[in-house]
Amino acid sequence: MTGWAKGARYVAAVLAIGLAAGCASKSDESLNLEAMQASEIFALGEREMKRDPRKGDGGKYFAEVERLYPYSEWSKRALVMQAYAFHQQKKYEEARSAAQRYLDQYPGEEDSAWAQYLLAISYYDQIDDIGKDQGLTFQALQALRVVIEEYPDSEYARSATLKFDLAFDHLAGKEMEIGRYYLRRGHYTAAINRFRVVVEQFQTTSHTPEALHRLVESYLALGLTGEAQTAGAILGHNFRGSPFYDDSYRLLTGRGLSPVAEGQGWLQTVYRRTIQGKWL
Repeated sequence: MTGWAKGARYVAAVLAIGLAAGCASKSDESLNLEAMQASEIFALGEREMKRDPRKGDGGKYFAEVERLYPYSEWSKRALVMQAYAFHQQKKYEEARSAAQRYLDQYPGEEDSAWAQYLLAISYYDQIDDIGKDQGLTFQALQALRVVIEEYPDSEYARSATLKFDLAFDHLAGKEMEIGRYYLRRGHYTAAINRFRVVVEQFQTTSHTPEALHRLVESYLALGLTGEAQTAGAILGHNFRGSPFYDDSYRLLTGRGLSPVAEGQGWLQTVYRRTIQGKWL
């Protein structure tokens, strides 16, 4: 059970429907929240979430429950719903704050996995633009890892794993973007440094074949044929069906070279480990 359905289970159906209907007839300005019971304010939050989860005032009402009835069972329930409501409204900082307060105040409680997941996706949902600050991506990865490792049997673990892989791929994509920028401008050493990061640290991502091909291009431009051949050898062994291998093969053979491991250096280490299985 996730999202709105998760939150709705906190209030008995009859109570929620009755209170929401009664309060709905009043304007928000006329409500004296301080004179209301925690359950009544909570029901107002539920009403708002049902009415429009992205634009309603659900988070505001859940925050009032926490303020007016601290340390109560209703406050605990409202806190995680506050995180959910703010996330739905794309108020990511407020969502993270509420989720973290829940985790700090109620560690090990039933909704800890949900709170941690809300914390993680409040970072994750801000990294869709590859040009943004990668600090958010690192924070999303850290928070998603907690879901995966500390709540492996929760209903959120699978989604967290998928998002972790996508965020990891995103970081590799950023390195590729910068590397291609340097390559286009003839800054080959700077480009190589970026592509190396992808090959060594993000080798499980979808960007590795292109990174190896760009290394072939960069090393050939610098006249470092041994390194270019070794990059081509790794590319051909692991990604022979990739169009990037075809491009690298044509570049190498066009200069009378072949994709075989030559010379020394960091690519030889990668070759020994990934192709020959030699770690020492």
